[in-house]
Amino acid sequence: MDQEDRIALFLDYENLALGVRDHHGGRPFDFRPIADALAERGRVVVRRAYADWSYFDEDRRMLTRSHVELIEIPQRMGFSRKNAADIKMAVDAVELAFERGYISTFVICTGDSDFTPLVHKLRELNKRVIGVGVEKSTSALLPPACDEFLYYDRLEGVDVPPPAARRPRPARSTGPSPVEPAPEPAVEETGPVEEEPSRDVDTLAVLLVQTVAGMQGSGGGEVTASGLKRALLRKDPTFSESNYGFRTFGELLRHLAASNVVELAAGPAKGDPEVSLPERGDREVAFGLLRSVVVDLAGEGGAVALSGLKDQLRRARPDFSEKKLGYRSFLQFCKAAATDGAVDLRWSADDGDYLLSPQPS
Repeated sequence: MDQEDRIALFLDYENLALGVRDHHGGRPFDFRPIADALAERGRVVVRRAYADWSYFDEDRRMLTRSHVELIEIPQRMGFSRKNAADIKMAVDAVELAFERGYISTFVICTGDSDFTPLVHKLRELNKRVIGVGVEKSTSALLPPACDEFLYYDRLEGVDVPPPAARRPRPARSTGPSPVEPAPEPAVEETGPVEEEPSRDVDTLAVLLVQTVAGMQGSGGGEVTASGLKRALLRKDPTFSESNYGFRTFGELLRHLAASNVVELAAGPAKGDPEVSLPERGDREVAFGLLRSVVVDLAGEGGAVALSGLKDQLRRARPDFSEKKLGYRSFLQFCKAAATDGAVDLRWSADDGDYLLSPQPS
């Protein structure tokens, strides 16, 4: 129990409830998916929701059953209850951060960018901050400020309504008709329901490889799966392997290992493998491809400019990408190939460009 994260949960309830109602076809807000997601991350020791509860009578019962403390923010004449709720919630969160040192994580449930300074202050106090908001009503400023951001719409158990089908427009008549036909009942189009665009696993692989390469290059020691996940969340607080169809981060890593994108080895703890980039394999093939293209363009004794060379490689191999191999630029990839002995790379002041020539076989 001492090793578990202690979580304090603060809900800007009006922001969440109205966001769900407006963007989920009028459906009521359900607290259970948030509670389940936080239960996977630690012990929730504080649960508070802020609103003028006279506007959310039915929701009060639902939250009370989930042991959420309801903080009443009554509407006052000449004073915005929204501002009152925001100020009260921010003051309570900072006060709790000072008075309850054992609380390690604060969960701020809102999509309002007004809470961004609160997030920054909590992180200054060495607290981890998780944000939760409705995707279409969350300010773009809030997710990057958090350590992790969960979109309510993507949580397990949230039933997102499909896009509404459009009714066909009646055709305009081109001339007068003596008899008005009886209107036929409108029939809704039942075409294929638009699905959320699938996220590209190849793009994820590029991000993951770049992150591993950066962590290895920084001299931080071995890269573990848990450390890699934390680094990915620092780059993109909205990252979740479930968005790509994987149940766990380990399952995602095993999928990429099977595709020779990364290599997995036993780590310092059970269930936390060490992640590394393949030393040979795809990189050796890519170096060989680079050398063969340089030979074709320049011959054994000639040289070819770096500019435009990447396009030539893609003509020979359309799926070529130096970023999949862990290199941040094509120049960095060519320097690695030169270090490996596949080509010779030198700067030409006359040409104003790098020149590549094949190394003798």
